[in-house]
Amino acid sequence: MIDRRSLIVASVAAMLPLEASAASETRRPTLKTFDYGPAKLDIYAPDGAIGLPVVFFVHGGTWQFGKRSQVDAKPAFLLANGFCFVSIDYRMLPQADVATQAGDVEKAYAYIRANIARHGGDPSRIVGMGHSAGCHLVALTGMRGGLPGIAALILNDTRAYDLAALARKGGMVRAYARVFSDPAQWAALSPASHVDGRRHPPTFIAYSRAPGRGEDSKAFAERLRATGTQVTLFDGSAYTHMSINRDFGEDGDALTAAALAFLKSTVG
Repeated sequence: MIDRRSLIVASVAAMLPLEASAASETRRPTLKTFDYGPAKLDIYAPDGAIGLPVVFFVHGGTWQFGKRSQVDAKPAFLLANGFCFVSIDYRMLPQADVATQAGDVEKAYAYIRANIARHGGDPSRIVGMGHSAGCHLVALTGMRGGLPGIAALILNDTRAYDLAALARKGGMVRAYARVFSDPAQWAALSPASHVDGRRHPPTFIAYSRAPGRGEDSKAFAERLRATGTQVTLFDGSAYTHMSINRDFGEDGDALTAAALAFLKSTVG
């Protein structure tokens, strides 16, 4: 497991100052918006880019709120470090249920894979990234094979990995109880249900200090490791549920350093 203090000492000091300052110089990168069918997505790419790895981001918001523009420093930081970045909208509850939302994510990914080369991205080096509800949707679609050819996953802070286990522990409350009200759907909508004997894409799992996040993330990580999947587990107990997403790409952020090292090791 990655220790926050060791990352600050070993990684942030060595890696981030130049890269983060590069991001600050391009804090407002330009974007292009496209309609992928159910909703729209934004593509951020450096001018003249050719064959860059791509980070494909799915926002959170309890499956009911949020929008693709809520990306904070992510586009600037990732473009400064040699990536294209894509952020998507997807249909929200109550207009669309979670199964439909997962289908939207898969449609957006298919659009990106088919079109990103013309914007300077490499369709064979796409990394799926999500926070909160978006983390669940990326994990679900990635584990069930709905993101064919995905190079890696970055999963940032959800409890919705195994819904039946969550219910047994008394965690099926508040937003989870409203969104996942039908137990008959829990298996199909649980990323853990789709972790079988095959090896899955390399996966980075981060958790905050919000109740239950560490326990549930560790359990999912162990389930993945049992298949031979490469898993990096980040202890983000110094973060709140919101700051673990908001601080990504900011100067000196430990999660950013860990995620960047993971990205460099998986997609270059």
